[in-house]
Amino acid sequence: MTTPNQVTVQGETAPEFACVKAAFEQNFSQRGELGGACSVYYKGRKVVDLWGGIRDAKSGAPWERDTMVIVFSLTKGMSAMTLALAHSRGWLDYDAHVAEYWPEFARNGKAEITVRQLLSHQAGLHAFHEKINRDRIADKHQLEDILMRETPQWPSGTRNAYHFMSLGFYESALLRRVDPAGRNLARFFAEEIAAPLDLDFHIALPEDVPNERLAPLTMAGLFKSILGYPLPMILTMLNPWSAGFRACIVNPGSGVVMDEDRVFARNLEVPSGGGVGTARAIARAYGVFATGGAELGLSPETLAELIAPAIAPTKGFFDEVLRDDAHYALGFMKPFEGLSFGHPGAFGTPGAGGSLGYADPEIGLGYGYVTNRIGTGVDADPRDVALREAIASVTG
Repeated sequence: MTTPNQVTVQGETAPEFACVKAAFEQNFSQRGELGGACSVYYKGRKVVDLWGGIRDAKSGAPWERDTMVIVFSLTKGMSAMTLALAHSRGWLDYDAHVAEYWPEFARNGKAEITVRQLLSHQAGLHAFHEKINRDRIADKHQLEDILMRETPQWPSGTRNAYHFMSLGFYESALLRRVDPAGRNLARFFAEEIAAPLDLDFHIALPEDVPNERLAPLTMAGLFKSILGYPLPMILTMLNPWSAGFRACIVNPGSGVVMDEDRVFARNLEVPSGGGVGTARAIARAYGVFATGGAELGLSPETLAELIAPAIAPTKGFFDEVLRDDAHYALGFMKPFEGLSFGHPGAFGTPGAGGSLGYADPEIGLGYGYVTNRIGTGVDADPRDVALREAIASVTG
């Protein structure tokens, strides 16, 4: 079986980006990479498209050009693209109340929540008070009844609290009400973003994708994973009454997107954590957004909203779930001291375990990195950092 030190990296880079290939190779030889891929689109041109290593640790099967892997919260950024297109088409005003489009949402103290606050993790809806499982997720009417009955933890716009899994369900319900065709988020993404751009990325993985195209995850182990988090976050995750425990560990928990027999769940729409795809697809989508989004009909006004700095809640950027500062805007993360990527106008999202995708409109760059060896902690993964530092040495 091939070992990490013997990995042959495949793909291509533009000559000036050869340093990215060197960094990617070093991820295998020096940073414990198992299998993964990295892609970069720069000023509308694909300049990096690399993959290598082991797709399946049990069988030793290699990572191929079309191998896909789950990217957890990186999915949030791909989902946010759908709301950005709804804004560009005049279906959605970020500063309108969610209840203007979805009247039943106003129940139980949610009438004043704006679209901007909901998408920016400022709505106090980070955890569910009713049981959420795979059956309920699969039944959009039952799920939306639960969403409508939820009560915010605090007044909207006052605090940050990361909506690990809940955000995407609200986004899909909202999009279904503003889209004239009534499509949910996964279908809208497939038809309006993935199809036009020819992306290998799914927010609800189809039944017909063979296991041989999917990279099973290799986990770090519970003890090692816990030690990778800051102490305040460890304490909140171990407290069953905390915001962090209810938002992340249970109900439904990230395991809902896994499947013992078929690697990842099929036809299950989890827009905050169930996306499956290639680094190439992620970089291509962000590359289009970074260069104006003409292929998708993104308006200059929408792009300006995405580039703008994050707006702080009244009590500041401290996140009640992550127990540290975080900057969110319109479904994306923005660069900040704890997660620095690209220039100040960049926007994107990381995924648990090390993956990252983002757009940097200042230089016209779209980036995607994916891996099947799950890293630990909430800080930027050393494998991703090495790749981005190599890219920055070329682009500035």
